[in-house]
Amino acid sequence: MRRLFAGIAFLSRVPVPGAATFDAADVGRATLAFPLVGAFLAGLLVVARHAVYPLLPPTVAAFLLLAVSALLTGALHLDGLADMADGFGGGRTKEDVLRIMRDHLIGAYGGVALLLVVGLKASALAALLERGQADAALVASMVLGRWASVPMGRFLPYARRSGGLGTAITDYVGWTELVGATLLALGLGLGVLGPVRGAAAVVLVACVSALQGAWCMKKIGGITGDTLGANTEVCEVLVLVLVLALG
Repeated sequence: MRRLFAGIAFLSRVPVPGAATFDAADVGRATLAFPLVGAFLAGLLVVARHAVYPLLPPTVAAFLLLAVSALLTGALHLDGLADMADGFGGGRTKEDVLRIMRDHLIGAYGGVALLLVVGLKASALAALLERGQADAALVASMVLGRWASVPMGRFLPYARRSGGLGTAITDYVGWTELVGATLLALGLGLGVLGPVRGAAAVVLVACVSALQGAWCMKKIGGITGDTLGANTEVCEVLVLVLVLALG
């Protein structure tokens, strides 16, 4: 339960017992429960979905669900997406990229990235609502999106000299966390989507994460909290699109 509570405290704004006592090691160990945190947050969105759809049109309902998601998570991963887009888009050297990602202002690259990802996510979710597939797709996307951070944290170094949120994952994720999180992600992903679509979603997320990890290594020599958050957002939206495409 400490792993789960630490994961919820790290990945969301949902209050949990003992949140003030969690340290970086607790967060690292909590990565084993990241898929469960994703399932928990998705469950809250499913409850919200029943409140807004079919009462409202699917597009309106989809944007409201994304607003609820942003409130639950404190827009943590969206912030990472914008920062990574600005840094990787505008920085020429490693130092430039890392400096830009630490800037709290959002530039053109970050704004465009947010617009594209949120717009695509809302469009896919609206179509899935009409098909009656939104609940399963939400669970799978949020489970696998959060699982994606675990192998990246296990195998890739932290890019900055000084510590940041990302070090909680890169420094404290072991084989126990990786194997446990992967088994949970497989079980939940295949459980809600079925063997074919679930396996396709897992492979897609693994491939996207590997490609982004390689890009991060080439660009800045490792990962940061921002790049992990960006990867979560990209994986989430691609899982939604994949479920939509496979029908």
